[in-house]
Amino acid sequence: MRGGLTPLPTRAIVFDLDGVLVDSVGVMREAFTVAYREVVGPGEPPFAEYSKHLGRYFPDIMRIMGLPLALQEPFVRESYRLAHRVRMFDGVPDLLRSLRADGYRLAVATGKSGPRARSLLDGLGVLTQFEHVLGSDEVANAKPAPDIVLRAMELLGAGPDETMMIGDAVTDLASARAAGVTAVAALWGESDPSDLLAAVPDAVLHKPAELAALCGGGSLA
Repeated sequence: MRGGLTPLPTRAIVFDLDGVLVDSVGVMREAFTVAYREVVGPGEPPFAEYSKHLGRYFPDIMRIMGLPLALQEPFVRESYRLAHRVRMFDGVPDLLRSLRADGYRLAVATGKSGPRARSLLDGLGVLTQFEHVLGSDEVANAKPAPDIVLRAMELLGAGPDETMMIGDAVTDLASARAAGVTAVAALWGESDPSDLLAAVPDAVLHKPAELAALCGGGSLA
């Protein structure tokens, strides 16, 4: 793991969405709570357990937790209804504009479905900053498999030695590693830093602006 921000040879950057680009945990919690109470019934929705699996595709999380796949419909419905509450993390819009201006190829590879991810980014006014936005429903195997990162590289025309994946979950780092790209941990969301550091990422970022230095462009802070 790199302690500093030594520039890496980078041409393409693949971002996870939730917890990296957008602060959506409050909306996810509310959507999950509504879905759980509609489908399962009374009792405390196990959102803390759900949050440990973020980065994965929703149906995969339900299977891991032993919950009904029927939660997906109300969860997605509520996620769309509450999407206007989602905000980008401070510094992300400026970072994306700067990276694009410097010629980097940008993509998103998320545990969300592709249509929901594109709708959210469009509503936030940043969809056009990315050449491609890929969801877990658009590849054969979702994270932690490498499929979504490999597909992003294919679409961007970039090789593994010039691509980095920025994620806030261990599943993101595992997907990046399996694809052979640089695995970068983002620590500005609500993920447990100890879990990410224990996964020994190739680099660690504490705020979005630090990515510029990692790419060789100097910090935007």
